[in-house]
Amino acid sequence: MRAKRVFSMILLSALVLCLVLAPLTQDASWAAEKVIKWKVQSHWPSASPSYKGSLLVIVDKLKERTNGRFILEPFPSGSLVPAKEIANATKRGMFEMGGTSTAYTRDMVPLSGIGAGLPYSFRAAWEAFYFYKRVGYEKAMKDAFVKHGLLFFTDKIYPTELVLKKPVRTMEDFKGLKLRSSGTLQIFFTSIGAAASYLPGAEVYPALASGVVEGAHWGAAQGANKMGFYDVCKYHLMPSFVIAGTDVYLINKKAFDKLPADIQQTLTQTLDEHLWLRSNQYIFQEAKTLAMVQKEKGVEVITLPPEEQQKMTRAAIKLWDEEAKKDPEYAEWIEKMKEFFKELGYL
Repeated sequence: MRAKRVFSMILLSALVLCLVLAPLTQDASWAAEKVIKWKVQSHWPSASPSYKGSLLVIVDKLKERTNGRFILEPFPSGSLVPAKEIANATKRGMFEMGGTSTAYTRDMVPLSGIGAGLPYSFRAAWEAFYFYKRVGYEKAMKDAFVKHGLLFFTDKIYPTELVLKKPVRTMEDFKGLKLRSSGTLQIFFTSIGAAASYLPGAEVYPALASGVVEGAHWGAAQGANKMGFYDVCKYHLMPSFVIAGTDVYLINKKAFDKLPADIQQTLTQTLDEHLWLRSNQYIFQEAKTLAMVQKEKGVEVITLPPEEQQKMTRAAIKLWDEEAKKDPEYAEWIEKMKEFFKELGYL
């Protein structure tokens, strides 16, 4: 009997000791686990609002949510490769993750043209969200990129608007206008008579200040303000030429597959969550910034009259049809987009 009591006490003591030491052992195992570090180059200059508001937020969240086990080392535009080469560099494994624009991935995945922004398509952010998530455009993009060994995530849905050194009030005013643009929007501006050319982010302000270009887009009001464009451009043109998920993240799938399962889950959940949180934040900040620059920097907001918007829309649809000739899947999704707008009564 006494032996049984002693055995019970020893067993109970051992159980208590295990309960006490379990968290310490778990902490020790986490501490001993190797810290995983990835490089991520962005197409955003460090002055861009999205470098801090998007990329650095993700860096901090992933570090916190993995207890310091997963670290992203961020690099701004041009640090490792030119902005247009980020997708290919990520695919080759030069770095594990890239923040880029769908304007730069159209050769790799022609379907990127919708994400890069077909002009005069979505008229509100909720429409783009619905098309991406419910109609399935984002899944189609994920399926297309994974064929290239890349995982695809949208950073945010946001507007693209022009800031200008001189007023533009009609479609005719675009003829000969020197603009900095990119992707499908660059093609659109060229099609209506503008002299549109691409410049990397770091070169846009000097080009505006010197008169090399007379207008540019870097997102909308928020991006233009952070990049200093309103110092030399006192006109902001509405409505948005594009509302889309142009900024995206690409992840090298081989690198992703090597991550522990829990970090894989944390990474994908964090990026999926970020799309919703960042998009809402960005839309609010757009309204706030536009009101501020009108009041404090003397910016005039010009809204094209309805008849001019109709002209621009007709020109845009011609571009959609030309874009559709580039790739069968791209054509299929442009038709889906047209059907979506017909349901809304836009076409």
